[in-house]
Amino acid sequence: MKKAYLFLAMFFLSAGYLFSEIQKDKLRMKIEYIDRKTSEKKVEEVYGGSFILFFYPNNPVLKSINSFLFSWISKYPYLSKFYGYLQAKESSKKKVIPFIKKFSVNMDDFEKQEGDFTSFNDFFIRKLKKGARKIATSDAVLPADARYLAYQNIKDCPYFSIKGKTFCIESFLQSNSLAKEYENGSLVLARLCPVDYHRFHFPVDCQSTKPELVNGSLYSVNPIALKRKIGILCENKRYITKLQTKEFGQVLFVEIGATNVGTVTQTHKPGTSANKGDEKGYFSFGGSALAIIFKENTIKLDQDLVDATNQGIEILGQMGTSLGQAT
Repeated sequence: MKKAYLFLAMFFLSAGYLFSEIQKDKLRMKIEYIDRKTSEKKVEEVYGGSFILFFYPNNPVLKSINSFLFSWISKYPYLSKFYGYLQAKESSKKKVIPFIKKFSVNMDDFEKQEGDFTSFNDFFIRKLKKGARKIATSDAVLPADARYLAYQNIKDCPYFSIKGKTFCIESFLQSNSLAKEYENGSLVLARLCPVDYHRFHFPVDCQSTKPELVNGSLYSVNPIALKRKIGILCENKRYITKLQTKEFGQVLFVEIGATNVGTVTQTHKPGTSANKGDEKGYFSFGGSALAIIFKENTIKLDQDLVDATNQGIEILGQMGTSLGQAT
């Protein structure tokens, strides 16, 4: 009996300690971004913020405990698949309206409205109304509703070297020859939050190859997670598609899975032509990311995207708005 009481006491003390550390981290977790429409700086309301802070804490004791636990969960995506299964069940549709209200999701652009969805995942992969987005006349456009970082030169990206830990383009592309072709190119990173429209589109007029799978884990791509574990982008499950274009030569389009996103669905037939703004596919429930890589001196990225990135802040942009011009 004494052992049971001791165990309970230790459990509640540990839980209290963990809770207090997460609350401290919450005060530090402030993700700012610029709204491209208004140029206003805003603070992101993070869906599942406590979960992220639990697995990516500042506290060194919690770091050592959680490192092994989350590595196991991410490498063996049964939990993500099971969670995704729950979001596809009809019973999950009761979450849709509260979610829309809490995160002020504007439904004006979408085919289905609040009460029309058959599950939470059905809401998550919602489709745009025809003509809801005007596609910019620029040579390249943003491929998704997302928070963007844009680097005119890949080597300017801080994720390539933070505190001695580097993001290796060879590891990311899983190809030495391909990495050499793009080592001084331009990089655009798009982070899709759970509140975002989760279909992605072609950024350029092109002919696409079959996406190549690079299997991997399903770590979170939240900025907090990236700053505390820089190798995530090279470790996560991803698909690499080569886009053949007249304006830019070959462009790489990479879909990156993340926590609770075990499924990337391609809706465009590989090997066929596509116009910028055409749908390429969608992510099922969760957070996720895209990377677009251009060869050196083939694109001049829009200055507002580059300026925000140089300030170390993401810019929220809509699919179809301008990304840059061919050089």
